[in-house]
Amino acid sequence: MSDAMISLERGDWQTLGNEASEIRRVVFIEEQQVPQEEEWDGRDDACEHFLVHLDGRTVGTARLLPDGHVGRVAILSEARGLGLGQRLMEAVIHAARQAGHAEVLLDAQTHALEFYQRLGFTAYGDEFLDAGIPHRSMRLILN
Repeated sequence: MSDAMISLERGDWQTLGNEASEIRRVVFIEEQQVPQEEEWDGRDDACEHFLVHLDGRTVGTARLLPDGHVGRVAILSEARGLGLGQRLMEAVIHAARQAGHAEVLLDAQTHALEFYQRLGFTAYGDEFLDAGIPHRSMRLILN
């Protein structure tokens, strides 16, 4: 991993949408069996998008909604466990802070709660199903 080239990219749906949508298609629609109509919610044009690249290949994505919610965080299976999700989320959190948000909110799949807790997020509310997958709402207060 120390010899790997990691880069982050930040932009709008027009610029990054093709690559982001391919990652989301593989992770959410194929792997997790999320119905296409739930994945493509019509909100992407209003979001800021983020990509993470490993050795020139796009391997992850996330989006930041105008209200400070983070969503559609996805890393391809072959790139998981390399710290790329953390780098991606740090970029999203930085962007939220730059935009003046007081907090960052997200709905985490329950298997990813520890990942987000390590970034400083705290869970609140009851567990709920989204696309048939258990989730919890989480919040990170920005200082």
